[in-house]
Formats: sequence, C-alpha cells, structure tokens
Amino acid sequence: MTLLVVTVLCALAIGVTMGLLGAGGSILTVPLLTLVAGLSPRSAIATSLFAVMVTAAVSAAVHARAGRVRWRVGLVFGLAGMAGAYGGASLSVYLSERALMICFGVVMTMAAVAMLRGRRGGDGTARDVTPSGRALVLIAVEGVVIGGLTGLIGAGGGFIIVPTLVLLTRLPMHAAVGTSLMVISMNAGSGLMRHLGHVSIDWPVAAAITAALVAGSLLGVRLSSEVQPERLRRGFGWFVIAVAAFVLINQA
Repeated sequence: MTLLVVTVLCALAIGVTMGLLGAGGSILTVPLLTLVAGLSPRSAIATSLFAVMVTAAVSAAVHARAGRVRWRVGLVFGLAGMAGAYGGASLSVYLSERALMICFGVVMTMAAVAMLRGRRGGDGTARDVTPSGRALVLIAVEGVVIGGLTGLIGAGGGFIIVPTLVLLTRLPMHAAVGTSLMVISMNAGSGLMRHLGHVSIDWPVAAAITAALVAGSLLGVRLSSEVQPERLRRGFGWFVIAVAAFVLINQA
C-alpha cells in the first residue's frame, strides 16, 4: 500500500509537467511503474499507454476550450501516429523486456537532450495557421515515426511533437502544447489497443495512476498560462537524464 501511495504521489507530479509542457507524462510513467510500483516492463508499458491516453485527452479538451488546439494539423499528425503506434506495439512482442527497457532509456536520453536544447516558438496566443502541403507531409512522416516509438515503449513523444509543430507549422507554443496533447492521446490509444491482446493490466493500479495524472495535468494546464515553464523544462530535462542513466545501468 505504501508503494502505491508513493507511486500515486509521483504520478501527480508527473501530471503537472504534462499539463505545463504538453509532454513529460509518459517518459517517466514507465520507469515509475517498473522501479516503484514493481510492474513488469510489458505491463508497465500497457498501463502507461492507458493512463497517458486518458490524461492527454482530458488535458487536450481543456486546451481546446481555450482555443489552443489546431484540429487539422492534429488530425494529420495523430492519424499517422496511430498507424505507427499500432506497428510499434506489434514489434514490441518480438523484443525481450531487457531490450524494451534499453530502448526506453535511449529514448529518455534523447527526449531530455531535446528539452535542454530548448524550443523556439511564438508568443503563446492562439491563431489560425494554414500549413503548406509540404509541411503536412513532413508532419505525417514524423507522426508515423513518433507513433512507432509510442507503441513500442509506451512514451507519447511530446518532446518531439511540440518542437515539430512549432518548426513546421509556426504554431505558437501554447497551441503546439494543446495540439501535442491531442496527438499523444491518439497515439497512446492506438498502441494500447494492440497491447491489450497480449498484456494484462492491473486495472486498480491503472485507475489510481490515471486519476493522479489527470489531477496533476489539470493543475498544470491552469498554470500553463501563468507560469513561464522554461526553468521547469530544464530542471525536468536533467532529472530525466538521471532516470535514464539509472534505467540503462539497471539493465547492464
């Protein structure tokens, strides 16, 4: 019971970063479930996908009410990502749990580096954006790749999705965050559908983690328009690197 309480409290904190940054939830949810809650890597990945799917959907809905979701761009990115996520989840069946955790550690490191390098975007005021056909094609390609990672290791890829949206469509940062959450939810849902066929989920644990993530993300969304998240982003980036190092050393 003590471990579950610690897990839920950690999930609450992770949810805040997800609501603030449009990313960060899934990259720490799997290590939390394996290292603290004691779930197997496969079960942790499936549980993470469920929790992140619900949390991202709720957060995206709040952002949408504030006009910070770009539906056309999000659907292109999300539908391509769903195809990739299903394929990635299918591939995960053929990898050992050790290989999955090594992949996760590598992706965590890449995500942390992306955070520390920073993201450039607009002023955060939502506005209509009409991306070019070339931009939409590039978004679809990125969607397949990022979706593949989502299905394979249970990470939503928000740290790649947000800068991609900013660079390719010139979305302001707050709109990129809201649209990213929509895409993450779609990707996680597709990956989860594939995993459910061969992985069991501890639903009481999944429900507790999901509730904590949702509560934290709603707080993060409320803070996102008032708090400058740059310091949080950099601090979180270094924390992710530390967790990634621990995961990789643990598999050595």
